[in-house]
Amino acid sequence: MLKEKFFDEIAAKVSDAIANSPAKDVEKNVRAMMGSAFTKLDLVTREEFDIQQDVLARTRETLTALEARVAALENKLLAGNPQDGI
Repeated sequence: MLKEKFFDEIAAKVSDAIANSPAKDVEKNVRAMMGSAFTKLDLVTREEFDIQQDVLARTRETLTALEARVAALENKLLAGNPQDGI
């Protein structure tokens, strides 16, 4: 119990010292620079990435189905006119 209070007091004093020191300004500046760099990188959120991944998966499924339909139509066409090639 006494140890917890002691560590809490030390943590509070360290936090106060950092808040009143130039280290706090450095932290703000670093955060601002990192935020600016991330904005320039044009990053997306995980949610946006997952949504686009789902869209891509559905598009691939549709493409596969359409390829199968085209192949079936080509085979049907060739079966009706075996001498004509495509």
